[in-house]
Amino acid sequence: MNEDLVIGGPDFVVVLDGATAGKGVDSGCLHTVAWLVGRLGAQLAVPLLGGSAAPLADLLADAITTVCIGHADTCDLANPDSPSSTVAMVRVRGESVDHLVLADSPVVLRSPDGSLTVHSDDRIDLLPDYTFETVRRLRNRPGGFWVASTDPQAAYAAVTGTTDRADVEVVGVLTDGASRYVERYGHSWSELVDVLTAAGPRALVERVRKHDDAADAVRGKRYDDATAVLAYL
Repeated sequence: MNEDLVIGGPDFVVVLDGATAGKGVDSGCLHTVAWLVGRLGAQLAVPLLGGSAAPLADLLADAITTVCIGHADTCDLANPDSPSSTVAMVRVRGESVDHLVLADSPVVLRSPDGSLTVHSDDRIDLLPDYTFETVRRLRNRPGGFWVASTDPQAAYAAVTGTTDRADVEVVGVLTDGASRYVERYGHSWSELVDVLTAAGPRALVERVRKHDDAADAVRGKRYDDATAVLAYL
């Protein structure tokens, strides 16, 4: 089952990538990762569709809080293995373009002159190792990495910023299953955006799958849910 989710509106894109639970891990939650992703997406869509100008981090913190309230009576929200998700958001507001990136779902902006800016959160790549114990200990902790789960303060650890709208022509929003075209398989960000703009998101995912099939040694999952969104301003 694909645990990615895309929500779009006239002036925004939200991409979420649910973290697949490890086999046999007790999350303390009655709900699936897909449930969390769907509820977070719905809570983010409401203010964005309503034209909210609040900082994206505030919108995400409010969404996490509301989702937590919805299952606090049935689930152990103190469990560090509670369902979680990455979040990537882009919002066009007047003459500016806002972005938020939490965990490994990057945003790529291309300007009219062809230059690229990649907004990413690489903290998960800086962990000392990837054993279950280390990842569990450093999830949503200072010095570790942050995801959307049960702590609204994670929203304020996201990578955020604003770009002049005149400096953005193309927007790409990706889960790590799609961005591995660059991060695992050695292509440039420029090549990735060229595939998106020339052939579309499906073509990018198909190219990633070909690399996945051919890969020899693989750290982590050979295949991952892959989502890519392309938008023109």
